[in-house]
Amino acid sequence: MAGGLVGLLDDVAALAKLAAASIDDVGAAAGRASAKAAGVVVDDAAVTPAYVQGLAANRELPIIKRIATGSLKNKLLFITPAALLLSAIAPLLVEIILMAGGTYLCFEGAEKIYHKLSGDDHDHDVPAAVKGPEAEEATVASAVRTDFILSAEIMVISLKEVIDETFFQRAIILVVVALFITAIVYGVVALIVKMDDIGLSLAERDSESSQRLGRAMVAGMPKLLTFLSVIGTAAMLWVGGHIMIVGAHELGWDLPYDIVHDLEASVEDVSGVGGLLAWLVNTALSAVVGLVVGALVVAVVSRFHGSDHAEHAAAH
Repeated sequence: MAGGLVGLLDDVAALAKLAAASIDDVGAAAGRASAKAAGVVVDDAAVTPAYVQGLAANRELPIIKRIATGSLKNKLLFITPAALLLSAIAPLLVEIILMAGGTYLCFEGAEKIYHKLSGDDHDHDVPAAVKGPEAEEATVASAVRTDFILSAEIMVISLKEVIDETFFQRAIILVVVALFITAIVYGVVALIVKMDDIGLSLAERDSESSQRLGRAMVAGMPKLLTFLSVIGTAAMLWVGGHIMIVGAHELGWDLPYDIVHDLEASVEDVSGVGGLLAWLVNTALSAVVGLVVGALVVAVVSRFHGSDHAEHAAAH
């Protein structure tokens, strides 16, 4: 009886170790998947604050909470089940969808650069932020629609990173990624949006150091948003280009992947900095590919938009 109990306890301990290892594996995989989606995450964090600009200060956090809730619903109720289903019955389709998302990322990054260079610098079309329940509803609805696109890219990029795991592990990992990414993005958004209020509060204190810090925070918020926009644009081109290179390789066109791999290998042996140089080479070449792909899509879209405007003008 005692021997049986000891054996049972040994089995329980073994199962506990296995479960702990599985949790560690899930955590590590979720971390890798989240890192791969970094470009879209940065863009998401840079985009959302624009939706609450101009609203009453006491409505900013409630609206961000509503957008975050909508984002989580997008990820958990719609995007993740669809992505898991496709990964189970048509894995190749996941790669194609991922490349479509990569193309969109390249387009977004290139479009931002195009608008910046042309002097028409509007990163995203956002609704006019005015006070009132109807305006808040419109603001939240528009933000959640935009989030759906960004969330779909995040989740499919994450899925691709863990596509070789079992279906159950993929499901757990994607749920973890959805919760983690949403918390990070909208936590950062809330901090950014309230940064000027925090700065004003510090500026009103008696302490001179607090006043200096408060004024610096208020003055620094526009610069922070600009910085996030620049980093987001660069990250979108890099991530989008990397998706295109790897996706082309997965679908049978190896030339771009082989060129990048060979150039990476040529600097990997540099003493002390080989790993960093290899990453920089991969990142730079991926960004170039992203910019080229994005510029082509921008040219096509601009051509069609130009035709639509011309037809509209002729009709009137």
